[in-house]
Formats: sequence, structure tokens, C-alpha cells
Amino acid sequence: MTMQRGKDILLKLEDPTGSSTFVTMAGLRARTISLNAKTVDTTNADSVGAWRELLPGAGVKSLSVSGSGVFTDSTADEAVRGAFFAQEARKWQVIIPDFGVMEGIMQIAALEYAGEFDGEAVYSLTLASAGNITFTPQ
Repeated sequence: MTMQRGKDILLKLEDPTGSSTFVTMAGLRARTISLNAKTVDTTNADSVGAWRELLPGAGVKSLSVSGSGVFTDSTADEAVRGAFFAQEARKWQVIIPDFGVMEGIMQIAALEYAGEFDGEAVYSLTLASAGNITFTPQ
């Protein structure tokens, strides 16, 4: 099995909205993708050995994407700022080479800017799924 480079994971924002044109988030250095599924506990007095029982397919699924990188003041940075201040849920793509593409509506849950006096300006953002997320294998 060949290893994958973390830098090859891409985060893209549809811009303008509804155009099916996606802009790559320039300067993004670190990315984390979290898929979650809450469970529904159905354990009761009749549960064998008092072991927990779960109701299959009943939980809420969510996707969270976080990333950080160098602030470049590019078109992508401008689109992110605009989406955050408008609190818009926009279409995003997360591309994981040789694995697949996750695409769907997400909202920026956090946007931070920082910088040291002797370093570059950086930003970090967190996206939260706000609707159906599709997965297309590559």
C-alpha cells in the first residue's frame, strides 16, 4: 500500500454560489476531517447481560473539517470571509487523493486569524456539515 501525502488533501469552496466552480483554499497547510455518528441507546431491563444495545441507523451523522494555513489574501480567502460574515451555508468539497471526494453544504463554525511579529499571518477555520454529504470514491 502506498502512503499518501497530507498536502494532497484539498479543501475547495464553490465560488460563486451555484456555479459548480470550486476554488482551492490556497495556503492551507494542515487539515483534519472528522466523521461522526451519534448513537441511540436502546438498552433496557431485557438486554442480555446488561450490555448496551444500539438502534442501527437511527443516529445523527455529521462531518467536521478543520484546517489552518498561511493567509494569502487571495480570492479564496475573500470568499471564506464573505461566507463567514454572512453565516452562509455553502457547498464545499474535501478531496482525498486515491480515496474519494466528500461534497456538501457546510457552514463555517469558526474562523481565526493570528500572527507573530516575526512570522507570517495565519488563519484557521472549522466547517460543520449543514446538510447531506455525498461521498464519491476515486
